[in-house]
Amino acid sequence: MDKQKTLIVIAGPTAIGKTALAIKIAQIYQTEIISADSRQFFKEMSIGTAKPKQQELTAVPHHFINSHSIHEEISVGTFEKQAIAKIEELFQTHDVLVMVGGSGLYINAVLYGFDEIPKADENLRNLLNQQLELEGIESLQTQLKELDPTYFNEVDIHNPQRVIRSLEVCLTTGKPFSSFRKIQNKERSFKTILIGLNTDREKLYERINLRVDLMIQEGLLEEVKSLQEFQHLNALKTVGYTEIFKFLNKEWSLEKAVDKIKQNTRNFAKRQLTWFRRSEDVLWFNPSNSKEILDYVETTL
Repeated sequence: MDKQKTLIVIAGPTAIGKTALAIKIAQIYQTEIISADSRQFFKEMSIGTAKPKQQELTAVPHHFINSHSIHEEISVGTFEKQAIAKIEELFQTHDVLVMVGGSGLYINAVLYGFDEIPKADENLRNLLNQQLELEGIESLQTQLKELDPTYFNEVDIHNPQRVIRSLEVCLTTGKPFSSFRKIQNKERSFKTILIGLNTDREKLYERINLRVDLMIQEGLLEEVKSLQEFQHLNALKTVGYTEIFKFLNKEWSLEKAVDKIKQNTRNFAKRQLTWFRRSEDVLWFNPSNSKEILDYVETTL
């Protein structure tokens, strides 16, 4: 029988150092990286999504970075199918692969499968989109908090697409969106090693604030300005972009926009940790202990 293949997963909040660790591990095992970051699919968005730099992308082959356009919709279900196909293809020539990202829903879809969630009614979706236009995302967030507090605490509540999708399911089925994730896990042909990165909150928030300042220096303003005509697209309704659009639309000062990016990114990181902590399969490490992590991977393999 073939030696069982292994997928090493590096998860954790934004700005914790997942990319550097993934590249280090991929180089040791001379393998490739699957990105599970739902914002880095889009080739038009680079600075605000903290995509790996060009030299990092050339150091190790990456998949699902710059793979789609903001004009394409990519759902978790689509990603699951495409990622599993790519993983199976790469396992033809590698015994180990690395998957890295902060999108818990996308990682779970690859590891355990994604539930077939009920289709929503078009009219309901239109009504929720109208509500978003008229009352802003806050009213949708309040509704979700009442109907599904569990999912409310995990989802990126600044992402209208996610909020609306979960509300559609709650309102159509009368059941919380989170209840549809309880089905039987799908069987996968590979085994997984799940590594979570975290550090104390103050240090993490410092890293986030520093990263946002760097994004501004690297030209985040220019990047967002070049996408201004597409600000209605779902892909762009995300942290780092919506705040700068408010500045460009003369609703906020630049200082307020940058402060809001920092605050919303910190909240996003908190939600990412809530999500990953639910999994008993994750073994947690401090990103500064890379020797300990590499030893753990080596002995587990």
